[in-house]
Amino acid sequence: MKQNFTVRHGALDGVEAFLSVAQHRSFRRAAAELGVTPSAISQAIRALEARVGAALFIRTTRSVGLTEAGERFLARARPAFEELIAASGAARELGQRPAGLLRLTVPRSVVPILLEPVVASFCRAFPEIEVELAASEELVDLAAGGFDAGIRMGQFITPDMVAVRLTKPLPLIIVGSPVYLAHRGRPERPDDLREHACLRLRRSNGALASWSLNDNGRSIEIAVSGPFIAYDFPTMLGAAVEGVGLAQVPAPLAAGAMASGKLVHVLEQFAPMTPGVFLYYPGHRQIMPKLRAFIDHVKGRSGAIS
Repeated sequence: MKQNFTVRHGALDGVEAFLSVAQHRSFRRAAAELGVTPSAISQAIRALEARVGAALFIRTTRSVGLTEAGERFLARARPAFEELIAASGAARELGQRPAGLLRLTVPRSVVPILLEPVVASFCRAFPEIEVELAASEELVDLAAGGFDAGIRMGQFITPDMVAVRLTKPLPLIIVGSPVYLAHRGRPERPDDLREHACLRLRRSNGALASWSLNDNGRSIEIAVSGPFIAYDFPTMLGAAVEGVGLAQVPAPLAAGAMASGKLVHVLEQFAPMTPGVFLYYPGHRQIMPKLRAFIDHVKGRSGAIS
């Protein structure tokens, strides 16, 4: 059966004083080492003995020795205290220089258009930092998931997060393969989309995303229909390349396929702008050097990811 263990408040008080006295066999030398008075050392030891429930030292006017209880306490307390000191040092080191594991949650679509150009150079610039990317469309809880930061489209980031811009605002464009357009025709107006096979995206909350367009400054939403539903932009884009239907995706994601002639941009004048892509993290959390280094690095290479 699982047991619950707790450390009582003040349970570690006096342990450092005990270890110093045990090492020097002297309250006076222990006090000098710790920079306190011998009286303070005596009080700390008496309080520790009271909590432990046993005398830890044998005191005479000429010497200080350990009781059997003190010997047992020393055998367990010394390595444990040394581990605590080492743990504090390791944590302090991570708080003072860029090192350790940097965990980021990102959508799949962000990996090729944002991170591949900068992660390799970041790893070379900071060899003591390990970068872990968790590609997921879920808007995960950063703290619960153990992530240092996340990367998302700006419209999906909650107001309580600190957001750092990674790209300029991006257009959402509609694309289709030449084969599909030759068969179904090219849409000329937003209403034409109702007669087309439109590939749809299911959000992490289960809802199907409508398509957003901009008609002379007026934002419109169209509930499209089609034969294929995806959970991320790269999958939807792949279906569009295969001629399954039209897809609405962030422009940088489709740039390669358009350049190679696999996809064609349609309804260009109706493409809406999105806020762009941002790195985000909790505002109340102190920025660790590893995250600060990553933020500064991607800012310095903004030309590679915009």
